Amino acid sequence: MTEDLVLPAPREAAADAPGEPLLVVEGLVKHFPVKGGFPIRRTVGQVQAVDGIDLTVHVGESFGLVGESGCGKSTTGRLITKLLEPTRGTISYRGKDITHARRKQLAPIRSEIQMIFQDPYSSLNPRQTVGKIISGPMEVNGIHPEGGREKRVRELLEIVGLNPEHYNRFPHEFSGGQRQRIGVARALALEPKLIVADEPVSALDVSIQAQVVNLLQKVQRELGIAFLFIAHDLAVVRHFSQRVAVMYLGKVIEVGDRDSIYTRPRHPYTHALLSAVPEVNVAGEDVPQRERIRLAGDVPSPIAPPSGCRFRTRCWKAQDKCAAEEPPLVRLAGNHEGHLTACHFPEEPTIEARDKDIVLDPALVALEETDD
Repeated sequence: MTEDLVLPAPREAAADAPGEPLLVVEGLVKHFPVKGGFPIRRTVGQVQAVDGIDLTVHVGESFGLVGESGCGKSTTGRLITKLLEPTRGTISYRGKDITHARRKQLAPIRSEIQMIFQDPYSSLNPRQTVGKIISGPMEVNGIHPEGGREKRVRELLEIVGLNPEHYNRFPHEFSGGQRQRIGVARALALEPKLIVADEPVSALDVSIQAQVVNLLQKVQRELGIAFLFIAHDLAVVRHFSQRVAVMYLGKVIEVGDRDSIYTRPRHPYTHALLSAVPEVNVAGEDVPQRERIRLAGDVPSPIAPPSGCRFRTRCWKAQDKCAAEEPPLVRLAGNHEGHLTACHFPEEPTIEARDKDIVLDPALVALEETDD
């Protein structure tokens, strides 16, 4: 990338309208080399962690990215925040390509893209006080808020539900939920326009998760910050996100608004994910029985993913075409305009119970027959 690259102007020079594209990712690819053989440094393969995904996050929008462990969600978040360099593809922020921008070129917009990490225990420096941790980004970026940095840090602590008097305490003096709130305050210190939240509640106790999610939702709503919310918990994503993308083995296989994804999914993998969400039936409510789908085996290796559709090895609808051709991510007939699915033989748009459960694991079938 040349030195004369023109990046987006800092926040003072531009006011983005709600609904306008803020972040656009096209054909994003990240492959990690696998070393081995002789000599030992020879590359013998590639881990295809992210393999050609397209995403758009709008100004002030909460966008969810879901999928099981190892599908490439966290790698995608690190690519967007420039913690990792992409192998191919483009990342555009406010209309300007920042894919291969150097550190100096990124400086004007670094403060606008922040990240909340998964583990609240390892993401905070144990040798620094809370005040130092939260004011650190302001020092690095040369920001001098009105009234001083200490005043601003105390205000941020209050915003995230902590006592301003905690300014001089160390991370080990806080619980997991409180530490994650400190991480949120650190992300808010530079008044960002986009926050990438990488599994922000998965390491927390269930009783604390709702508090942190509600805090993030309040921040998103009141401050107008766009969120890329990465998680494997479908219930949390449904509560927080306006639009949702589903990933499987490095690919986005379905994307749409929250209601259409959760009530009218079309990709078999999305159906299987939703069928695994626990049901809670309140007495007296007439709730339709949901489908039950249990998949066989594990996710294939990202070093040698299946040809064509990557879900075909675990799909009950797979045919020869699925192995020969990779399905494009397109809008299907009858779907909402923004609902895209990558499947040659999409499911019916309903999650109501089937006449017979789909059970693809032979061992599980045999076990259930024995119990009967």
